[in-house]
Amino acid sequence: QVQLVESGGGLVQTGGSLRLSCTASGRTFSSYVMGWFRQTPAKEREFVAAITGNSGTTYYAVSIKGRFTISRDNAKNTVYLQMNSLKPEDTAVYYCAAASRRWIVAGRNEYDYWGQGTQVTVSS
Repeated sequence: QVQLVESGGGLVQTGGSLRLSCTASGRTFSSYVMGWFRQTPAKEREFVAAITGNSGTTYYAVSIKGRFTISRDNAKNTVYLQMNSLKPEDTAVYYCAAASRRWIVAGRNEYDYWGQGTQVTVSS
């Protein structure tokens, strides 16, 4: 069982930056692919970014590529999402998730554990 706790959300102006963190319980963090997803009331939960256990591979949604960066620190059991050049359409609840996989996965059904989410609001 893995428990995930996100932090770092908040209110920011267009063009600003935020860094989300997600800390996991357990001793096998490095064996999980970690992903970030986001959801608004009007949309299904959508993939944002993912990273393999050894940080060797990352994968991004087209809508955020070049603005967001996913990284992880296995010594701290933490995955990060650095979000730059934020836009109002980035407003959503952001969730981190863990997948017991050795390769990158982007489908939400591929992930086994989820955090409770953190709200990101970008004002225009």
